[in-house]
Amino acid sequence: MRKEPKARRYADDAPLTKAELKRARPFHDSPPDLIRAIRASIGRPVGRTKEPVHISLDADLVHALRNTGKGWQTRTNAILRKALKLPPTAGKNVHAQRESLR
Repeated sequence: MRKEPKARRYADDAPLTKAELKRARPFHDSPPDLIRAIRASIGRPVGRTKEPVHISLDADLVHALRNTGKGWQTRTNAILRKALKLPPTAGKNVHAQRESLR
């Protein structure tokens, strides 16, 4: 019995052709400036204003927060900011924070 291929997520993610595979080169053979640029864009942003902390919370509270899905820590940050009457932080997660405040 032949297995059906998995559905493609994007229209342009077709398997590489033999010609494309033949032209492919390892990443470390790329120009050094390209390697530096890509590596510089990986990881946490410089100047990050968040501080990692370790606190103990009630298990049911953590469970409820995690059950809100992906982004639960950002929403928790927004909930704490609202409880302390602090303005929302600027950045890409502002929309997620605003949603959690409604």
